[in-house]
Amino acid sequence: MRYIAIDIGASSGRHIYAEYKDGKLLTQEIYRFPNGPKRGEDGHLYWDVNSLFANIIAGLKEAKRLNKAPDYIGIDTWGVDYLLFSHSPRLPGKAYCYRDERTLSIVDEVHDKISFASLYEKTGIQYQPFNTIYQLYCDLKSGALGKAKRLLMLPDALNFALTGLEAQEYTNATTTGLVNCQTHQWDMDIIETLGFPKELFGPLSMPGHVLGPLKDEVANEVGFQAEVVNVASHDTASAVLAAPIEDGSPYISSGTWSLLGIESPTPHTDKESREYNYSNEGSLNGGFRYQKNIMGLWIIQQVRKELGDIYSFAELAELAREKRSPFVFDVDDPLFLAPESMLNAIQNRIGEATIGEISYAVYHSLALSYKKAIGELSRLTGRKFEKLHIIGGGGNNALLNELTAKESGLQVVVGPIEATAIGNILAQSLASEEVANLNEGRRIIRQSFSIKEE
Repeated sequence: MRYIAIDIGASSGRHIYAEYKDGKLLTQEIYRFPNGPKRGEDGHLYWDVNSLFANIIAGLKEAKRLNKAPDYIGIDTWGVDYLLFSHSPRLPGKAYCYRDERTLSIVDEVHDKISFASLYEKTGIQYQPFNTIYQLYCDLKSGALGKAKRLLMLPDALNFALTGLEAQEYTNATTTGLVNCQTHQWDMDIIETLGFPKELFGPLSMPGHVLGPLKDEVANEVGFQAEVVNVASHDTASAVLAAPIEDGSPYISSGTWSLLGIESPTPHTDKESREYNYSNEGSLNGGFRYQKNIMGLWIIQQVRKELGDIYSFAELAELAREKRSPFVFDVDDPLFLAPESMLNAIQNRIGEATIGEISYAVYHSLALSYKKAIGELSRLTGRKFEKLHIIGGGGNNALLNELTAKESGLQVVVGPIEATAIGNILAQSLASEEVANLNEGRRIIRQSFSIKEE
């Protein structure tokens, strides 16, 4: 079997081709494209959905040109963001970006209707002002829900554009704050209380099954037919599938966001978990990722962008090594969510500093936030951890890995780096039955990719 994982992140997307040979999973990036929110004329931040879909098609055409047409295709993206569909089968051209500030003024109004304590008990989802529940309430107040007939999370919407088939995938749906963590279905009590139309919410689909074939018009355009699979479409859910964490150790899915947590068969919705702002997001087979969002490499990504991309990430890390500054700051301060100037935001906290000092402050502050979160996780679970797995692209940052090991006191195990795409492929492989189960898939991943211990 041949597979393509379409892994779309906040700053770029990629098509990863894969097949199994001699007991190993072989992967190759065959297409990459830029991504990022754009500010509309109304001042709000949006994703250009038409551009995303055009690049999906372009990448599939490239697969055909390279003689790597797949049998199966899977799409993952970040969580929270969505599209509203009316009776038209056309893909809406843009979606609000979670970094837009439109929800800030209505959070209290939502909590007046249903307290966050009650929401957390039902859903287990941590508070973030950009969670879908608050975005949808903005749409309700603006009248945007009036003509809506279905809500599709971003990867569901892109799957719909490929196949013409609707499915609401479980792992991404849990990021909405509207899925009951006991029933694994939409919580209709919350939905009715907030006045959302019930028809927006259909049956949830667990990851790891075939959605259906490409539409004829899409197959004709790309030059081949393939089956589209409902993978664990929230990128962190895919990344954790690929992590070698059978021993129950915590992980950090390190990228634009840092997601730190453990796998759990049951949700944790106690008061302490709520107060520490830990989340219970969906995983394979109805399980959970008991984890916490930390701001992540977004901060250094924005620093680099603001400097005109004149430094590579490796060069910024090298400058940081040379200027080990004493400055630290709270990376989860809302100031850093979407500032007009990230450099000004950091210097507002640490004072005037060189680029090397700023870079070191970012990495050291991240490591300290990981240390704090691991301590919280240990207290919440009553477990003492000895090992920490770092998966995803952030694992390429050796300095951050070293600082994390030093501050946490844990053995740091790094890899696989392309965890999200690999987990996407693993879910496709389960759907195709080329891989029997998750444990077999993780065994193959350990044999196939570099796993380093710090």
